[in-house]
Order: sequence, then structure tokens, then C-alpha cells
Amino acid sequence: DMILDLHRRIHNQKLTIAREGGPLLVIDNFVADPEKMIRRVLHKQFATQGPYYPGVRTEGPLGYQHLFQEKLKDFLFEHFQLRGRSIMFSMCHYSLVTTPADKLGFLQRIPHIDSSDGNALASVHYLFKGNWGGTAFYRHRQTGFEYIDHARREQYFKALEAEKDGPNAPPPGYIDGDTALFEQIGKQDGVFNRVLIYRRNSLHSGDLGKNFVPDPNPATGRVSLNTFIDVVP
Repeated sequence: DMILDLHRRIHNQKLTIAREGGPLLVIDNFVADPEKMIRRVLHKQFATQGPYYPGVRTEGPLGYQHLFQEKLKDFLFEHFQLRGRSIMFSMCHYSLVTTPADKLGFLQRIPHIDSSDGNALASVHYLFKGNWGGTAFYRHRQTGFEYIDHARREQYFKALEAEKDGPNAPPPGYIDGDTALFEQIGKQDGVFNRVLIYRRNSLHSGDLGKNFVPDPNPATGRVSLNTFIDVVP
């Protein structure tokens, strides 16, 4: 497997998102040799995995998980105020956006959460050099929610169900800034070798531009490495 190390010029920003203050980490110059990760991905078989991600995925390197566990664990526990003793990964995938804007389902046209568990994190590591956009964070206008935890879940999804077929339902295309249903409350650019880490219950979306035209080649398309990080009690 691939052995990875942190870049010697790694740089982090500890941020919070808008009114409700969801924690966000932005880490630039993350791995020492990101080109090695790209070379590895060119030989992998990508496949569709589940109905939500608008593209294809393939397994990420175990060495990537080890890097987080060995070098970032304490930092994550402190910034996100996690409860538990260590971390494990329920997902670690290279991801390539391949779905054309006019082929997206309803849930792919609005911001989403990955889980309502506030003790669970997600990361996205941008491995593209083209102008493919970053990640944006949103507030649901009707409820005012910026994150959806267990207590908010029922109210939020009930409201969304009513909006789905209403006059403000999103038109075809990737969400791109403010809409009638959601307000964009923050965004980070997709910079090569930058990692974002945030709680999985924060409302977020890829920031791709409404008329995004995918490039299915991982050497030149919108490829990232995405993880779900769980806490071991």
C-alpha cells in the first residue's frame, strides 16, 4: 500500500461556519506527494456506488487512513470536540464527478448531510488542478438549520418533502449559490492538495457551477479523495 506523509509546508485554518458555528478545518499543502496519489488513481476501476453521489468511486489507499490516525487524530478531537478514544473510517474513496447537470435527481440538486451524528466527520481532499470548484455550505431557509442532528431530523425532512414538489423546487442543475430554499453561508475553493474537514451533519454541497460539464478522465476531471471518519468510543 501507499505510504503517505504530511507536506513540510502544511498550513491549517480553524474556521467555523456562519451563525450556528459548525467547525471547519481547511488544510493546505496536505500530503507531501499528491502526484503519487494521482498516478495511483489512473489505474483504478471506478464504479457507481449508491444513488446519491453524482459520479463514480474507487477505494482509497489504506496509507491515507493511517496518516489521519497517526498525525491528525488529536487535532481532530480538539477542534471538533469529539467524544471517544480513536478514529476509524467508514469510507475512504477516490471520487470523480461524472453526472451531467441535467441528469441529477432531486436530492443531488440541493445541499445534503452525510449523517445526523454530530460526532462524525467527513473530509474532501481536492486532487485536481483544473477549475472544478470547491465545496459550499448552506442554511435551509424555512427551518433556519445549518446542520441537521437527530433532534432536527424529522422537522427538516418533513419540510423538505413539502418543498420537493412546490413552486420553489430546484430546476435541473447543480446548486450554485443562493436559491429559494437554501442560502449559501460559506464556501471554500477547490485548491489542489487542500483538504476540508467538517461535521457530517453540516448542510453542504459540491460547488460546481450550475452548468457543470463533467470530464470522466481522472487525470483531468474533478477527482477528490473523500472520507467518512467515525469515532471509536
